[in-house]
Amino acid sequence: MRRRDAGRMDRQDDYAQASRLSRIEPLLYLAPFLIGVAVFTLYPVIHVVFISFMEDYNYLTRAFSGFGLSNYISVLNNKYFIQALSNTFIYVLLVVPIATCVALVVANMLNQKLKLTGLFQTAYFLPMVTSVTAVGLAWRFMFNERIGIINFLLSLVGGEPVGWLTKAEWSMPALVIYGIWNILPFTIILLLAGLQGVNPMFYTAARVDGSKGLRIFFRITAPLLAPTIMLTTIVNTISAFKVFNELFPLFKGQAGPFYNLYTVVYFIYEQMSGKPRLGRAASAAMVLFAVIFALTMVQLLIQRRWRGSGKG
Repeated sequence: MRRRDAGRMDRQDDYAQASRLSRIEPLLYLAPFLIGVAVFTLYPVIHVVFISFMEDYNYLTRAFSGFGLSNYISVLNNKYFIQALSNTFIYVLLVVPIATCVALVVANMLNQKLKLTGLFQTAYFLPMVTSVTAVGLAWRFMFNERIGIINFLLSLVGGEPVGWLTKAEWSMPALVIYGIWNILPFTIILLLAGLQGVNPMFYTAARVDGSKGLRIFFRITAPLLAPTIMLTTIVNTISAFKVFNELFPLFKGQAGPFYNLYTVVYFIYEQMSGKPRLGRAASAAMVLFAVIFALTMVQLLIQRRWRGSGKG
């Protein structure tokens, strides 16, 4: 009896040890990733939050006079930051809806499985594997007032040459056009994936009932694709608020031809250039985060209410 009890106890210990190892083993596999996220993502984010409240912060000595809101007050009273917020909002409000509508049309066409569909898919997705800087330089050449292809095309229909990159009134349209083109591939991919997930039986039933083109699109495709459209809208909104890579190559590192195209990220970049003002840069970054977070929450709330009303 004693030997049996001892054997049972040994087996129970083995099971308990194996159970503990089975719990620890996934953490061991995830440890390198979690450590990387903690060191290179969480710590910088937390550090930026603290720096935004540090007054007179010296990045060399890491000395500061105390905690307060002076950095936020300075940024919110800075005319260039207010201009940057305004320009960024205008950019987002123009780029995201237009790009979503264009991508929806293109994705719907690609989903028809027409001839040369593979060629068109490759052409539309090329920007995703192309250097942003190289593409920006190409667009700067295309926007050239004298030898650019865009003004050449305008001249074919009797238009006058436009100073896309040299006149203040045309600099925002140029940035918006490039921004739309830049986010189209990713948007098309997501919407095309959503379209391919729609059950073809819905279209068959609609055609049997006598529905055609636009009616099928607005009554079947658009409602079923609404979650994907909302997802792309949220992702593109976040991306558009961080506009910088599109601006920098177009205007040779300046914020527009007359410094009229300040964006929030460009303002942060400028605060880090020359004599770094890390406190202002960090507070501007936190304001941008707050704006993006608030808009994302609003979009998610709208999506949940829309789903709730649809279910009801």
